[in-house]
Amino acid sequence: MSKFPKKFGKKEKTFSEKILKILSKNANKPFNYKQICAVLELNDTKSRNEIIKDLKILAAQKVIIESEPGKYLVKAVSQDYYEGTIDMTSRRTAYFICDEFEDDVFIPTNNLNHALDKDKVKVYVYNRRRGKKPEGEVIEVLERSKTEFVGVIDIQKNFAFVTTANAKMYTDIFIPKDKYNGAEQGDVVVVKIEDWPKKADSPFGSVINVLGKPGEHDTEIHAILAEYGLPYDFPVEVEVFAQKLDTAIHPEEIAKRRDMRDTLTFTIDPKDAKDFDDALSFKKLENGNYEIGIHIADVSHYLQEGTILDDEAYNRATSVYLVDRVVPMLPEVLSNFACSLRPNEEKYTFSAIFEIDNKATVLNQWFGRTVINSDQRFAYEEAQVIIETKAATIPAEISLTGKEYKASDEITEATLKLNELAKILRKKRMSAGAISFDKVEVKFNLDEKGEPEGVYFKVSKDANHLIEEFMLLANRKVAEFIGKQKKTFVYRIHDEPNEDKLFAMQALIMKFGYKLDLRDNKNISKSLNQLMEDVNGKKEQNLIDTLAIRTMSKAKYSTENIGHYGLAFDYYSHFTSPIRRYPDVMVHRLLQYYLDGGKSVSAEEFEEKCEHSSNMESLATNAERDSIKYMQIKYMQDHKDEEFLGVISGVTEWGIYVEIVSNKCEGMCRIREIKDDYYTFDEKQYALVGEISKSLLQLGDEVYVKVKNADLVKKQLDFTFLRKNE
Repeated sequence: MSKFPKKFGKKEKTFSEKILKILSKNANKPFNYKQICAVLELNDTKSRNEIIKDLKILAAQKVIIESEPGKYLVKAVSQDYYEGTIDMTSRRTAYFICDEFEDDVFIPTNNLNHALDKDKVKVYVYNRRRGKKPEGEVIEVLERSKTEFVGVIDIQKNFAFVTTANAKMYTDIFIPKDKYNGAEQGDVVVVKIEDWPKKADSPFGSVINVLGKPGEHDTEIHAILAEYGLPYDFPVEVEVFAQKLDTAIHPEEIAKRRDMRDTLTFTIDPKDAKDFDDALSFKKLENGNYEIGIHIADVSHYLQEGTILDDEAYNRATSVYLVDRVVPMLPEVLSNFACSLRPNEEKYTFSAIFEIDNKATVLNQWFGRTVINSDQRFAYEEAQVIIETKAATIPAEISLTGKEYKASDEITEATLKLNELAKILRKKRMSAGAISFDKVEVKFNLDEKGEPEGVYFKVSKDANHLIEEFMLLANRKVAEFIGKQKKTFVYRIHDEPNEDKLFAMQALIMKFGYKLDLRDNKNISKSLNQLMEDVNGKKEQNLIDTLAIRTMSKAKYSTENIGHYGLAFDYYSHFTSPIRRYPDVMVHRLLQYYLDGGKSVSAEEFEEKCEHSSNMESLATNAERDSIKYMQIKYMQDHKDEEFLGVISGVTEWGIYVEIVSNKCEGMCRIREIKDDYYTFDEKQYALVGEISKSLLQLGDEVYVKVKNADLVKKQLDFTFLRKNE
């Protein structure tokens, strides 16, 4: 069914396409003109002569083969059908991704046969032309990647259509009158595809949830979560189950654990954190070394396998951090109370405890379950003051209490020593080839209604690096401990960068006067670090940071250990955040099981869990990115009359992308709307060239822009180009 009438009067020039389709579907089977006429249900002389002519032309072009006089066929790549996934482009065409093909197989729009992005499909592959890459046709949709979509409903007299903002969703969804579920014209809704009849242009669906009016804050945040299929609330039965958990601290349980309650312990977290899942302990040993404990909330003590709570945590696999809220992996009773390492409260923890000398060398290690009592909760800013001033006084404007206070001498000494050791650990890591990505994070000051009042940038300082280094140490040593035993484990792996992407990046950064050394991995990481240092604080920093991250492979979870390229570790895992990441829970369980002498578990079972966790992490990252984009656009809506200085962050044939220096918002200036000249796209220079003035608009140039349009639904920002900053 379509909203638009079919176009009449369009004359079919040749039958070539139709002939090819018939022969391709029946590859290796010869057809004469009569058989083709029969399939096409044609019996007039004119059409018959056309088909004879087209068959001869196609054979002369070697597109098809004349196997014997008057009989024609298409040679198949193979007799087989292949299974794989669909990767849609925004141009309504697609590629078929399958391990058996080196190159992705092109699928034209008319061969999609109702397949949608990421669907698992069965495809027939054939060569369309000699020397050309193979093309394919979807024969069957085996499994829908998703059946629920978010969009805006357009209600007609007897039916409605839902249009999504997703560029890869090439069709709207038809909604019969009895399936509106209370939706009104223009509402943002979640629809479920129920059927897609063979002859219908659009799938049939029903509205399952009305999110509200477009542009409203809560509507858009819920739309982002729904778009990625991320849940917002916990099911009632899960909440009830969590509330009934025994979260008390019992002497008989303490007796089974290493008691660390008398050791100096503290947490350092962001000032607005609610869940404190890691703490550090510090003890000076008689031999002059230090005992440093990394204590992690013992989530697996409460989260037992096989319960509905565990199933829910596994399905979510991660907490989602949106701009104005957190969608937690675990219900609040665990994440903010039982498992949160709050000061002056006894808590169960899982710990990695190291004996470390003054050169930050690990001499001894111990892993196991413990009980702690945190002496103090620090915000990063408070710990930073101690590091910078080397004194214990925390000023009122930084203090979590709002008043000036003095930290104890023990804690001050411990913080300074830990910072010293962290710096050595970091230095060792860097010289081993680790890559430093301190990407600027965009944060928003929100009012009570969650509206953005201002933008600021989060920058990592020594206090952040201190925590980071000891968490990396625990993650690395846990992975190494099990990895060397050759037992199945959950690793965090990171592959080497893609060579082609590195060369493409080299070509772009040369425009700014930078260069990478691409001789080998060591030199690559060394020159990437140098590049990060060189661009720090420059206008092109964000652009080059983003380029560098794009060249990198994506880190993921796997039972197959290939090491972690970005961190330069042979073994690496995630052990330190079980409140917000399910892989860490799996690591805790496996570590305890192996400490108790357990045999290696099934790699296959855990690989499946790893894959699920990696996929959910990717969805959460996309949702987080969309929520930042939404906030940026919302912020820019209120600043329509202002001039902004921006940097050209992308150049295409349809215009330039500009990133605002002051708030990192990115928008598009369309080429036809740049009025000071007539511009054309020059691919070699990666620039727009003015026809008359010959002036260039290229990557990294500073320009002044104004907001033209801020579309909250499509999350698009359009700028008006004002002038170049000369």
